[in-house]
Amino acid sequence: MAEQHPDSFQIMQIGTGFLASKTLLSAVELGVFTVLGAGPLPCAELRERLGLHPRGAADFLDALVALGLLDREGDGEASVYANTVDTGAYLDKASPTYIGSILAMASQRLYPSWGHLTEVLHTGRPHNEAQGEDENQLFAALYADPARLEAFIEAMAGVQLSNFIVLADRFDFSRFGTACDAGGASGALSIAIARRHPEIKCISFDLPQVTPLARRKIEAAGLAGRIEAISGNFLAEDLPKADLVLMGNILRDWGTETKQRLIAKAYAALPAGGAFIAIENVIGNERRKNAFGLLMSLNMLVETPGGYDYTFAQFDGWCRAAGFRCTETIPLAGPASAAVAWK
Repeated sequence: MAEQHPDSFQIMQIGTGFLASKTLLSAVELGVFTVLGAGPLPCAELRERLGLHPRGAADFLDALVALGLLDREGDGEASVYANTVDTGAYLDKASPTYIGSILAMASQRLYPSWGHLTEVLHTGRPHNEAQGEDENQLFAALYADPARLEAFIEAMAGVQLSNFIVLADRFDFSRFGTACDAGGASGALSIAIARRHPEIKCISFDLPQVTPLARRKIEAAGLAGRIEAISGNFLAEDLPKADLVLMGNILRDWGTETKQRLIAKAYAALPAGGAFIAIENVIGNERRKNAFGLLMSLNMLVETPGGYDYTFAQFDGWCRAAGFRCTETIPLAGPASAAVAWK
């Protein structure tokens, strides 16, 4: 058997992963993919449109090519750059499937905060705008500025959009007449469900600051007659009654006690035979795979006083303690899953 020699490549690739990450994040901030949305551009024209200094422009654009984020014909000054199929679909602001808002937020908020991960691992305290121990402080800080709030809401919708579409396609909604999205933000989940299942009436339930944005999005989708945006605080109030209660990236934001309280509220809002669905990066019970889910749990450490991502076994335990009779998972896009509990 041939002797195995140690290889440092994976270690170096992970250790310097922020280089590729920040290259993509800067490209989103600069609008590279939106500028190319109308079609390919020669190097000089693209450089001018983006306001790039000549010294680093070629390396920057060709790094995006090498990372598989841009296509290129020709070489040097004769190069012509274009979006790939994926970046054209997801990173051009004119695309209906644009998800760049979450990457812009990652560049502006998460990238600087993650620079303090070592400190946070020592202290257990988050490093965010609020810098406090109160679970509500981060969201109060984000929601205090309307522009920041809208950017945050758009980012959250972008990161979950593909999961919402897959769920609307894979889950059997035919047995339900009403669905309530608790923490519905811009109404993206309700819109995805209503478009796929015309028989369902949806409720998007979130704080009063968010409701006007949700109503605008719902009206723009032509679904105002089938989706109602209702203001409320799911921490302080009961959830609206519905046959189906959904939460997209909600449970992860909170500590165990609040997670259990929200699950109990979902149970109380449902009739017998109803279901609760949590859309999250559910971590495998063995905690060896789904690296993205584990990294997102570290992100909750950086961002929140008590939040963390969880395993399906934890979800099952909390739901059974609340009274749900059984649970299951439905794979969604990438590392995400729908964790389902049946009443």
